[in-house]
Amino acid sequence: MPFGNTHNKFKLNYKPEEEYPDLTKHNNHMAKALTPEIYKKLRDKETPSGFTLDDVIQTGVDNPGHPFIMTVGCVAGDEESYQVFKDLFDPIIQDRHGGYKPTDKHKTDLNHENLKGGDDLDPNYVLSSRVRTGRSIKGYTLPPHCSRGERRAVEKLSIEALNSLTGEFKGKYYPLKSMTEQEQQQLIDDHFLFDKPVSPLLLASGMARDWPDARGIWHNDNKTFLVWVNEEDHLRVISMQKGGNMKEVFRRFCVGLQKIEEIFKKAGHPFMWNEHLGYVLTCPSNLGTGLRGGVHVKLAHLSKHPKFEEILTRLRLQKRGTGPGEPKMGMSAGEGTTRPIPPPSMGRTPPTPNRQACEDNTPDLRPAQGRGGISVVGEHAPPTPPPLSVHEGGTASRGLVATGAPAVGPGMGTVTSHGAQPSPCPPPS
Repeated sequence: MPFGNTHNKFKLNYKPEEEYPDLTKHNNHMAKALTPEIYKKLRDKETPSGFTLDDVIQTGVDNPGHPFIMTVGCVAGDEESYQVFKDLFDPIIQDRHGGYKPTDKHKTDLNHENLKGGDDLDPNYVLSSRVRTGRSIKGYTLPPHCSRGERRAVEKLSIEALNSLTGEFKGKYYPLKSMTEQEQQQLIDDHFLFDKPVSPLLLASGMARDWPDARGIWHNDNKTFLVWVNEEDHLRVISMQKGGNMKEVFRRFCVGLQKIEEIFKKAGHPFMWNEHLGYVLTCPSNLGTGLRGGVHVKLAHLSKHPKFEEILTRLRLQKRGTGPGEPKMGMSAGEGTTRPIPPPSMGRTPPTPNRQACEDNTPDLRPAQGRGGISVVGEHAPPTPPPLSVHEGGTASRGLVATGAPAVGPGMGTVTSHGAQPSPCPPPS
């Protein structure tokens, strides 16, 4: 939180119009939804833990955004934020999640047996696969608002829970503050560990306070199931492995996540959830299932094509980073998201963006050549996607990676019976 509660109360000495932020040059969902009337109505309200409207919007005020990139522009400081400031959050959620109304109810399906396909991704192109989500622990405020003691309590509870896992999930916790710089950098380079937040969006929200105190990573012995503690959310759960067997990655993700949730429930601290929002997380972009699935793919020829950018746009993909330093041409990754709050139904409509990109990755990229020509992309491409949300990616990625736009529509491929859809993500970094 940018200021203490005393300062927030001092602001009430000024009229709402004197405190209203200048959002004339802003391009984010908060600036689009906030009005002087909403600000006047909500500015003197606060959650039971003291989070205020100005705390909610500060990151969006400080970061106007890019004309072509629609950021979210706000955060929640605790579970109650979404209710106390619903007059602001509801229109943001509705706009950000494709018309999800305040009366809608969220459906979550984490039964891995309902997944269709995902075990036949071409090993000639797919180097690794992963699925991740975030979770918040009930009874604690969220990272933008928590105190040092509260953050340490979340870490202690998480260590006890995660270290009780057995079998394929048996592992160990590694706190950031006791790691050597070499150990930390190696985990970052291997895409296992998050780096210190440098994004102004995260810094302005207060998520990097006291870094690296009470932050760390837990992973199983095989390094295929990882949990980040106290990054953008209390927990960031990741399942990953080399190769293209997304079905196995998703199985491990679902089983491990359900085991963790049961342990926290028994400890008296279930995950934050309600029937409208689903799982409650710091950023409105991640509400609901909050699931992101992706593959790291090799596109030796397509990445050199002069229309590579156009192809990515049509497939709702974007270049992002794979590692430190300069981009490695010929090495890309495809990422996509579920709609965190999903629409009522989604079908399986091939080809997926990543599969299509691989099919177009041949030396012969002349137009109108069928499987090897970019015209294939145009035939199956959906309309140009809505602007990307910077908040969705969490910390920054590096190098050359193709990442999916937040909206989900035709062509995203593998789905569960209720529409949960791991689709075309760069390695977390």
